Amino acid sequence: MWNVWIPVFGIAFIFVMTSLGAAVVFFFKGEISPKFNSAFLGFASGVMIAASVWSLLLPAIAQAEAYLGGFAFLPAAIGVLVGGAFLVLLDKLAPKRGRENELLLSPKEYITRQKAKRLFLAVTMHNIPEGLAVGFAFGAALVSGSAAALMTALGLAVGIGVQNFPEGAAISLPMKSVFKSNTKAFLWGAASGVAEPIFALLGFFLAANLQALQPWLLGFSAGAMLFVAAEDLIPDARMENSPHLGAWGVLFGFTLMMILDVALS
Repeated sequence: MWNVWIPVFGIAFIFVMTSLGAAVVFFFKGEISPKFNSAFLGFASGVMIAASVWSLLLPAIAQAEAYLGGFAFLPAAIGVLVGGAFLVLLDKLAPKRGRENELLLSPKEYITRQKAKRLFLAVTMHNIPEGLAVGFAFGAALVSGSAAALMTALGLAVGIGVQNFPEGAAISLPMKSVFKSNTKAFLWGAASGVAEPIFALLGFFLAANLQALQPWLLGFSAGAMLFVAAEDLIPDARMENSPHLGAWGVLFGFTLMMILDVALS
């Protein structure tokens, strides 16, 4: 028997977990220390790199094997390059619009804010194919009418939701340094997860029609995340007086996300 509340719970859960991760920022009352900021920027980049590999690129290749065979790497490879190029294009277009409200910022503050917005955009794009994946799974379960397929879809939603917790924190904590407000940082972190339930609903109703696009979207999102990690997070994580702190953050973030992805997949 089809239980409508199971997909409702699963789709809501992926957003709630992002918001709970973003709420971590409320445990930091004052300014974040430079050393903690360095370690966490490294941690965030490690989370993003691991998520790009296990949540995005490997599934993209696996899904493309059904119709591309030995060329199953193409959607992932092309998607990565297009995702990075997309962010470069956004950088070139950004100064032409929206700059008026930021003219009072110093050059350093303006650059920092632009990097934070790019991080938000990359994680949001990463959430789109994940949301679609959850929607596809529940849509396929509805078509099959199988209780086992329904439980599999729920397991996927729970797994992605648990992974979203560190991703929510990876947005909100850097945003605290930008906006100097826990509430604003939390709202940015929570907003990065809004795309997931929206696209999960889209995937649920269009499961049969959008499936072929999934590998390309996964590769595109991975490229955006890898670009932000390489250009923004990792360089900013390096401190002259603690040169290894950011690197250890990368390793811990990568290891944690790898464990979550593999254990919950």
